[in-house]
Amino acid sequence: MAVKTCATTLRIFNLRPYTSMNSNQINYVEFKARDLEQVKQFYQNAFGWSFTDYGPAYTAFSNSGLEGGFAQSDEEIVNGALVILYHEQLEESQQTVENNGGRITQPIYSFPGGRRFHFTDPGGNELAVWSDL
Repeated sequence: MAVKTCATTLRIFNLRPYTSMNSNQINYVEFKARDLEQVKQFYQNAFGWSFTDYGPAYTAFSNSGLEGGFAQSDEEIVNGALVILYHEQLEESQQTVENNGGRITQPIYSFPGGRRFHFTDPGGNELAVWSDL
């Protein structure tokens, strides 16, 4: 899965937008894109966003109001956005998601900037929760 492969580049979370990270709040948004160069050109020219590449399959953006990134994907992009929340106690958060009807789609896994898991809510929306602890 492209998102899991690209997650190893998410070291950019160290940017810590705003003053601090609080558990259970949206912290990052991740999109998919077939052609990263094309999408970077579009957002740079149309909206003035800045980009930092983290390998050939991931680019992070800033100057957009909310930090985020684009993961390269050859899959059909149906819902290209992944909203990522932050939580200091990742195992606790995963258990709470499951106890309240969420379905874990990717159990907790590590990447160089921390750990995260993916889930779908009862409405079918996929989100992720990450932690640097």
